[in-house]
Amino acid sequence: MTPSPLPRLRSVLFAPAVRGDLIPKLTRSGADGVVIDCEDATPIGQKAAGRLNAVELAPTIMGHGSTVFTRVNPPGTPWFKDDISFGLHRGLGGVVVPMVESLEGLDQCAKALAAADFGHLGIIAGLETAIGVADARQLLSHDQVVGAYFGAEDYIADLGGVRTQNNVEVLFARSSVAQAGRIARKPVVDQIVANFRDNDRMSHESLEARALGFAGKLCIHPDQVALANAGFTPSEAEVERAERMLAAYDIGIASGVAAIDFEGSMVDEPLAEQARQILAAAGIDPRKG
Repeated sequence: MTPSPLPRLRSVLFAPAVRGDLIPKLTRSGADGVVIDCEDATPIGQKAAGRLNAVELAPTIMGHGSTVFTRVNPPGTPWFKDDISFGLHRGLGGVVVPMVESLEGLDQCAKALAAADFGHLGIIAGLETAIGVADARQLLSHDQVVGAYFGAEDYIADLGGVRTQNNVEVLFARSSVAQAGRIARKPVVDQIVANFRDNDRMSHESLEARALGFAGKLCIHPDQVALANAGFTPSEAEVERAERMLAAYDIGIASGVAAIDFEGSMVDEPLAEQARQILAAAGIDPRKG
């Protein structure tokens, strides 16, 4: 069974599976995606309780504007099998699998999903180790994988590096994951901002991630959702300029000119394609005048 492609995911909000009081409130978050997290946000002693919440509460937040996912524990951990067998709901938009490092691990996930009658669920692969990032292109080619996210904190811990404010230590990794997603034609979502009170950093990183080619941003607090959505939504000024550019470019093409002078800049097909992508991201069909 071929999994369905992912919808728009400008913002992907994580919530601890153990927070049964919090999960139903996520219908008000405005996030494109919501992840019920049975992994990092669920303590070892509460894995069974988190799993039960995940399967029972997922339906309460479906149908309110967010695509709902569950993040399971990685293959090879003591909780993976039960997460797949007892922690998933058939109506999920997919299953998030962290710490993905090999095609064999993805095959194991796909087989476990099929055996539990969840073969229709696509995998969102967590690329958050040195090996996962290095092999991102290969991992994203797996048939069950429909998207991925880059986890900077785990990546730097695995690498033995140090996180900095300017993100220079993860620029290569972020770029590599974004490029792999583009080659595979599958959306990838950018790292968290751990300080959820730092709105300036969240806004800056969202714009930066969009520029790098990411589809959206991981969020760990509801207050980050609006910032991510704004960062991945073209501004009115961008849309207006893209429309003017394409109108001028179409006139040039019709007259036999492949590169035009547009408001002081040279515009040819690559820049026209960027303008089309801006309109598409804004929900505007670039083929319609």
